[in-house]
Amino acid sequence: MKKKIGFIGTGVMGKSMARHLLQAQYPLYIYTRTKEKAKELLDQGAVWCEHPAEVTKQSDVIFTIIGEPKDVEEVYLGSEGIVAAGRVGQIVIDMTTSKPSLAQQIYVKAKEKGIFALDAPVSGGDTGAKNGTLAIMVGGDQEAYEKMLPIFEIIGQNIVYQGEAGAGQHAKMCNQIAIATNMIGICEALLYAQKAGLDPETVLKSISSGAAGSWSLSNLAPRIIKGDFEPGFYIKHFIKDMKIALEEAEKMELNLPGLAMAKDMYEELASKGEELSGTQALIKYWRES
Repeated sequence: MKKKIGFIGTGVMGKSMARHLLQAQYPLYIYTRTKEKAKELLDQGAVWCEHPAEVTKQSDVIFTIIGEPKDVEEVYLGSEGIVAAGRVGQIVIDMTTSKPSLAQQIYVKAKEKGIFALDAPVSGGDTGAKNGTLAIMVGGDQEAYEKMLPIFEIIGQNIVYQGEAGAGQHAKMCNQIAIATNMIGICEALLYAQKAGLDPETVLKSISSGAAGSWSLSNLAPRIIKGDFEPGFYIKHFIKDMKIALEEAEKMELNLPGLAMAKDMYEELASKGEELSGTQALIKYWRES
């Protein structure tokens, strides 16, 4: 008999991930702040719950992918949150990009109730979520990770156990740090191509498969060329991630000037109304400055 799965947060990423679980014939119980955003999943057979605690009571496994660390803390550790409503033997998996220290705190509180908690942030954007090809970085007990691996494989391809609680979040920080300055390089390369009188699409054919190749270059540079700034990942969420990474780096007495510069550039864009655009909208930093 298939496990009952709860899913909290059906936004840009979560909706596609939840759909894959439905298509794999798992009973799915969902909650998101705006019920209308879940209509498509409800039409496909998901069951609506009025509160995260209700999702928890109905489910064997609970996934969350929500906004800010404060939201994660409320959903997990609030008086009517997942841990309070949970029971022995459940597995809870936070796929939000959040603070490593919060992942560790959730792990400890969950373990006190006999609940297994994994931090499993993802990378791959809306495209990876839609195609079921996300990279998933997992922290927590290896036993729980191994139990969940068949379910992780429904929504992702590159699934790696990183270590104890919080390790998944630390790995995701590495991912975001690499992306931050990479996006600056991609934008500058496209601007240079344009100024040199080259066709940007033709340039991409040469550099995408060479030493400069990256996921962002292959997937987001074409969107920049087309003027498509719809979010695969919101600028406001990326700023949140960069702030977490810089806070963690400061604790380790590590200076990350490239990341700091990228955060400042994105914050300037957000102040001009771009916080709900995709991260590829960084090109507007030059076009509107």
